[in-house]
Amino acid sequence: MAGIVGNVLILFGAFFLFTAGLGLLRMPDAYTRMQAATKAPTLGNTLVLLGIAFHHPGWTLKLVILAYFILMTNPVSSHALARAAYRIGVPMAPETTADALRDAGRRPER
Repeated sequence: MAGIVGNVLILFGAFFLFTAGLGLLRMPDAYTRMQAATKAPTLGNTLVLLGIAFHHPGWTLKLVILAYFILMTNPVSSHALARAAYRIGVPMAPETTADALRDAGRRPER
């Protein structure tokens, strides 16, 4: 039974990783690509690690540490990259309707 649960979790994780890859191809600008490259892979990697933990119970502590590292670093690194891209003036997609940082006067002058 644990093997079936592990396989289902790995399959769901692979699905989320696949959707992240599709998001990278389909999104119009760097900011939305970063969002697609952060949220889905974070969940996908966590599910894959959880599935592996069901297959190899002796590795559970190491896999939990890896999952914790992924959950802490992916959002922070994506935020830092998006902020740096915004500060150097990477353009947003034309269909973007709101720029909260520009409206707040936080975009630095060049």
